[in-house]
Amino acid sequence: QQHLHMCMLCLIALAILSYFFLQRPAWVLDYKEKPEAFNEEQSWKTPLYIVVVCCGQRVQETLVMIKSAILLNYDEEYLKFVIFTEDGRGEEFREKLTDWREIKPFTFDFEILPLKFPANNEVEWKNLFKPCAAQRLFLPSLLTKVDSLLYVDTDILFLSPISDIWRFFKKFNESQMSALTPEHENENIGWYNRFARHPFYGKLGVNSGVMLMNLTRMREMKWEQHILSIHKEYKLRIIWGDQDIINILFYYHPDKLYVMPCEYNYRPDHCMYMSICNMSHTGVKLIHGNRGYFHSDRQLLFKSIYEAMENYQLGSNANTQFLMPLHAALNVQTINDSSCGKISSEVLKVANTVLGNRYRDV
Repeated sequence: QQHLHMCMLCLIALAILSYFFLQRPAWVLDYKEKPEAFNEEQSWKTPLYIVVVCCGQRVQETLVMIKSAILLNYDEEYLKFVIFTEDGRGEEFREKLTDWREIKPFTFDFEILPLKFPANNEVEWKNLFKPCAAQRLFLPSLLTKVDSLLYVDTDILFLSPISDIWRFFKKFNESQMSALTPEHENENIGWYNRFARHPFYGKLGVNSGVMLMNLTRMREMKWEQHILSIHKEYKLRIIWGDQDIINILFYYHPDKLYVMPCEYNYRPDHCMYMSICNMSHTGVKLIHGNRGYFHSDRQLLFKSIYEAMENYQLGSNANTQFLMPLHAALNVQTINDSSCGKISSEVLKVANTVLGNRYRDV
């Protein structure tokens, strides 16, 4: 009888387990049916930080940059966007990025932070060169829990996965703490070597629009103390604000800088007179529409790429809704005849491969 009683208990226990397995409550189903992109996979992935500073009428331009990073994130890295902006702008970002996060769940997150400059000289720092552009100089003390990040200007578009440029961190030697691209490739049209009234890195200086930053190493070398002393000594001689300060610092500490190839910060200067960025077979990785070229008819290649990215609806088929319209735009005669139009085939080399592979059969 005891044996029979045990058998009955076992059968009841089995029945209960079967019930719970087959009739799971809704919250369990909800959890299990979340997109695979999250799973265990994203929960342990270290986020790749992309930091941007936005002031004035740059919200839309910044959102297009963010969209390009999300679209080209072929390796499905977990992206964390940190946006420093002035009062009153945060809600515009929050609304759009929250919508995008629902479209692309568990692939990125964002944080909106207020501007913060040294208290004893706040107005001067905020208005150095362009409004709030100098904010990036103080990231080591503002993001104390972040080890490494990619800083980009608002007028940058990703034409390759962020994992591509991120790999340069692994190429740093023991002393290097940042990576930048040259300001120029040709000394005949270089700005720093012809006009600068202060020291600058190397023969032609560096451009600061795309900047890998190892904040841990920057904190260790007392980066901000150097920045403050450079500003105090050279502030009457600098033209390009934070970029000049960065150039002066790396003039005195060249061992701290890793120099990336020009295709990671491709600008109108690379093609408007002649093609001076030797990309070999790699193509353009990040494109920089500085001096308003994304919104100007001066070199339509830049404007066409920006408008194609701006018009693309995140979540739709990138092959038919981004690449194909952009290819059509770049085939217009006015672009083909322009100086920069001659490199249009180089511009989409990576994007063609990455997005073509992903969306070909969709």
